[in-house]
Amino acid sequence: MGTWWKRVAKAVQNEDEGVDKAAAEEFIRLYHAENPSAGSVRPRLRDVLAEIDRTGSYTHTPGELAFGARVAWRNSSRCIGRLYWKSLRIRDRRHVDTADGITDECVEHLRVAGNKGRIRPTITVFAPDRPGRRAARIRNEQLIRYAGHRQPDGSIVGDPLYAEFTDQARALGWEPPGGRFDVLPLLIDVKGVTELRTLPAEVIMEVPITHPHYPWFGQLGLRWHAVPAISNMCLEIGGLCYPAAPFNGWYMGTEIGARNLADTDRYDQLPLIARHLGMDTSNERTLWRDHALVELNVAVLHSFAEAGVTMTDHHTEARRFMTHLEKEERSGRVCPADWSWIVPPLSGALTPVFHRYYDDVRLTPAFAHHPAVAAPTTDRT
Repeated sequence: MGTWWKRVAKAVQNEDEGVDKAAAEEFIRLYHAENPSAGSVRPRLRDVLAEIDRTGSYTHTPGELAFGARVAWRNSSRCIGRLYWKSLRIRDRRHVDTADGITDECVEHLRVAGNKGRIRPTITVFAPDRPGRRAARIRNEQLIRYAGHRQPDGSIVGDPLYAEFTDQARALGWEPPGGRFDVLPLLIDVKGVTELRTLPAEVIMEVPITHPHYPWFGQLGLRWHAVPAISNMCLEIGGLCYPAAPFNGWYMGTEIGARNLADTDRYDQLPLIARHLGMDTSNERTLWRDHALVELNVAVLHSFAEAGVTMTDHHTEARRFMTHLEKEERSGRVCPADWSWIVPPLSGALTPVFHRYYDDVRLTPAFAHHPAVAAPTTDRT
């Protein structure tokens, strides 16, 4: 684990001495081992090591980039939805390095990934860091997130998790409406300057939250975006860091219903829902939180289904993860998994992933947080 972190940290921090040759060699050998059609590893390895000697870095072929991105998803120990890692669509945009160009490609990413509701796992990869030359970064945790507006009385309208980010956007000139679900602009770091860009409304797919049995639920005014595209992590492949590489799967219902809309430091909707349900909230023994949480999750799953937007439930996804685990074991590979993230935040003990231990190891390629931009994510994509 120590060696893993040192290698990834070196890639993420863009150290001037160049790419770690051992990391590059390890990846090239892995690529050729799992892709026999690529031919002998020796000529490619010779070229890569020579390029590192000459420039301090090297360039992945399109095939290597696609394989590395997919394996980074395969290695994501906090993600329960890895069964379909081979289906990840790769958008190679390493030539795009301006704020306008990156914004245009993020817009296209949301359009392609959104796919009119039939969500496609997609990654858009921009330029990698080079020795002494830091590539562009996207500060947003996800391409679509909601603002948190600080009020004079200390309260926050919107998502409290993004109050500080909202302050940064305002400082750069953003003038939001001040509502509960204002989509944040993109903040893109390019050549030492932070640029602000807004996303066009036509690619911001959102789902209003209603309930199949309680008409009042729609009057709560809740909604959530359809494409969970994580955008502030480094894609580390063979010692190279691609600092801007937004990627998405599709939502599992509990990410929204048991975390984003339910957590007390997020939208904190359970007390309100419980009151509408007529429950006694003065005593924890009434299990009002549990009842409200289940109904909120029923509403989220119902709403995405009604809107025709891809979403999975935690029982189905847990079974799929066990299938993925079995496939990986049959392939002779370790399947890294962090139990605290793999077990759903609702009815965990009712799912098969609860009742066993996992190998919480660190493998590369990987997705890693940037030290200066890192922020905990509640989504398990």
